[in-house]
Amino acid sequence: MATQSPAPHAHPVYAAMGETIFEAMSALCRDGSRVNLGQGFPDDNGPPELRDAAARALASRSNQYPPMAGVPELRDAVAAFYRRTQGLDLTRDGVIVTSGATEALTAAILSVVAPGDEVLVFAPSYDLYAPMVRRAGGTPVFVALTPPAWRYDRAAIAAAITPRTTAIIVNDPLNPTGSVASAAELADLAALCSDHDLVAICDEVWEGVRFDGVPHRSLLSLPGMAERTIKIGSAGKLFGLTGWKIGWLCAAPAMARLVARAHQFLTFTTMPATQYAVAEGLARDDVLARQHAGWARTREALLRLLADAGFAVLPAPATWFACIDLAASGIALDDAEFSRRAVHEGGVATIPLSAFVEDGAPTGVVRLCHCKDEAVLAEGVRRLAVFRDGLG
Repeated sequence: MATQSPAPHAHPVYAAMGETIFEAMSALCRDGSRVNLGQGFPDDNGPPELRDAAARALASRSNQYPPMAGVPELRDAVAAFYRRTQGLDLTRDGVIVTSGATEALTAAILSVVAPGDEVLVFAPSYDLYAPMVRRAGGTPVFVALTPPAWRYDRAAIAAAITPRTTAIIVNDPLNPTGSVASAAELADLAALCSDHDLVAICDEVWEGVRFDGVPHRSLLSLPGMAERTIKIGSAGKLFGLTGWKIGWLCAAPAMARLVARAHQFLTFTTMPATQYAVAEGLARDDVLARQHAGWARTREALLRLLADAGFAVLPAPATWFACIDLAASGIALDDAEFSRRAVHEGGVATIPLSAFVEDGAPTGVVRLCHCKDEAVLAEGVRRLAVFRDGLG
């Protein structure tokens, strides 16, 4: 996106930064004239059980500063949730609550990346990683993943590691592609981290939004990784409550204490009422299952609608997103041009995957969000088909 002239004495990382495409696309949709299949958030208002729990806590519990590391109830609930669902050996001492997963990622990067360090970042990737590595004084080193499978290639990763490499950022399941690392790929990543003494910053916010029937496995659970992994999760993704901005990081206690030092000078703490509510929610397998079933239905609806309309969709067993292969769908535009014209001419917001690549190079792939009402999905796909057919 275009940038304005920076303010005096602007930090170069931020001076060169424009408005994110997610905010730009959503802004175009706020008047209701366009269908927003771009930015990832559900159309509903989240589980009533958690909203009721937050209201109770707001009325009956303290609204003053909670502990910096998070209320004990939520830290215990996160540890218990991962013991139950992923077999992780966690306790309260290894959990820090943050104001969203983005803040957890920021704290993790700031606490382990020093000036001169190199950090491996896979592309396409969430757009926070590279700027925050630079803000810490480090250098992001990109390793490309390619469609349709977006696989981690051990040889390519090893070739990117130098004596200055100190960390690796792994997003699994991967946004924006919706792909999931295989057991063999996770083993390769763990071995590379152990062999080269790297910290793994694991963005696992989509761990509960998988549709392949395979339980999520964290790098934190693999041999040699317990002391060198920072695992990051999100209540916003687990429960579809993106506006609550409740995240957390899990690590060995010594590592968790280190990251907490960065966290205390970012947001310091997070609204207590929502923390108490998420603690209740993490014990409710029925609520989690209901959320997942709803997203599975809307995912199947979008995939069916796209197939019926003649769009080619890449495999995406996880996240709230599906990706269209433009060339295979008979569309000659690159992804950025398609998304720009689709929102203005077709009335549908999408996200080009080039927005997740540092140099913005065209990818030929656009991302759509499926966690919407089925009528919204149907109208969005109808408009996209009309727009495509009008391209001639």
